[in-house]
Amino acid sequence: MKMESLVVIMAGLIAVLCVSPHARACTGLLDHRFTSLQGKPVNLCEFANRPILIVNTASKCGYTPQFEKLEALHKQYGTRGLVVLGFPSNDFNQELASNKEIANFCLLTYAIEFPMIEQGAVTGAKASPLFRALAAASGEVPQWNFHKYLIAPDGKTVYGFRSAVEPDAPEIMKRVRPMLRPTKPQ
Repeated sequence: MKMESLVVIMAGLIAVLCVSPHARACTGLLDHRFTSLQGKPVNLCEFANRPILIVNTASKCGYTPQFEKLEALHKQYGTRGLVVLGFPSNDFNQELASNKEIANFCLLTYAIEFPMIEQGAVTGAKASPLFRALAAASGEVPQWNFHKYLIAPDGKTVYGFRSAVEPDAPEIMKRVRPMLRPTKPQ
């Protein structure tokens, strides 16, 4: 075997071994990158092997008070693996005009600490590739703001929940709880 061939093979092996476990576990559904309302990168692959609750949000909707329960879930179960992600959208004409306004509203009105992604489309021809994939995987397209998708830790199984279903409703929690990491002993 020539030295050049050996070097190429070794380089390939090193590249495979050096890829982070998150990147290796990343499936097509999680292979999406976004920017938060604060301008920071958000890579869904970083949340591989964790339950992810994705919600299309709006600041001027009758369901907007659900932010309180979403933040409560984030605080209560975040250390056990649950990821809550908000995706502001003006698809139903109930979102503020700019990402800065949305960020201020979320912080000042609901003290939101879970990641909020820059405003984008969640329905129709302009829907983001993630929301098209979520709709295909769950068989549900958001009909209104605060539609929820729960991605299981396997990165493939997706459950959809309509807007009226509260974030802490039994139908969501019966799916989330078995996916959480065990509580650490005190």
